[in-house]
Amino acid sequence: MTKAIYPGKFDPLTVGHVDIIRRASKIFNELEVVIMDAPNDPATFSVAKRIKMIELVIKEIPNVSVTVGDGLSVDFAKRRNAGILLRGIRAVMDYEHELQQATANMILAPSIETVFLLTRPEHSFMSSSAVKQIALNQGDLTKFRSEEHTSELQSHHEIGKSTRLNSSHITISYAVF
Repeated sequence: MTKAIYPGKFDPLTVGHVDIIRRASKIFNELEVVIMDAPNDPATFSVAKRIKMIELVIKEIPNVSVTVGDGLSVDFAKRRNAGILLRGIRAVMDYEHELQQATANMILAPSIETVFLLTRPEHSFMSSSAVKQIALNQGDLTKFRSEEHTSELQSHHEIGKSTRLNSSHITISYAVF
């Protein structure tokens, strides 16, 4: 049985992340999406909201689950008996960073492999940071979500069709599906 973990901040979850999750669910017997909470890197969305975003995506995928991790991803993989660390790559700059991480992980845990999935070209330009910037500047976020999730996402209190932001609360989680 091949178990993989897909660690990340997912703040917010993007269409690129969703694409990687769906494709990886067809490759691995079990996929655990792991929200790695980094106290020194403040998040826009609480862990609870990020879990909800991911749960909306994975509810129809029986071999995928979501959890929260801390520390080194490779140590978390060992604790979860996962032999694979899954990473998505959008561009060369991602590859350089991910290669450094994968090399360090190989030294720390030689039994755990890192597997890279390339982001589909239509999602390769999108990052969580870009979604945040578009939202902060009242840009049109409708192209960054799939229609299949629109009605369900709009039923959540922080989600709506408007891209206007309340100055004391950023509400962009709807933008990523």
